[in-house]
Amino acid sequence: MAKSATFENQLLQLVFNGVGIANLADNAATAPLTNLFLALHTADPTAAGTQASNEVSYTGYARVAVARTTGGWIVTGNSVSPAAAINFPACTGGTATATFASIGYGATGATEIIYSGALSPSVSISSGVIPQINTISTVTES
Repeated sequence: MAKSATFENQLLQLVFNGVGIANLADNAATAPLTNLFLALHTADPTAAGTQASNEVSYTGYARVAVARTTGGWIVTGNSVSPAAAINFPACTGGTATATFASIGYGATGATEIIYSGALSPSVSISSGVIPQINTISTVTES
């Protein structure tokens, strides 16, 4: 079953910008999320995984909170991109290669993944490196 292009855009606006869908969904829960959390992964966290699945673990790493607003995410058509570059904490020890990223609900732990996908190019992380996801990275609803 396919979704209309209009609904794909509305769904992304609901998730990433907190904009309700008239007569169907709203963002007026008692305490709606104000941020989504971006995580880096060394391998595909898989559709059955969580944000902790294959998550990078260099010294200094933490997930990054991104506001659920137009200041955090730009929704255009049926895709969404960060409104600005997203910088992760600098690596102060260890190494990793981030090949996937995920967007989910929690700052830590085995939280649900909303979207995940491969990073291209992958991000090589070593001491002194500040991993970054830039504004040309996209999530596409299909």
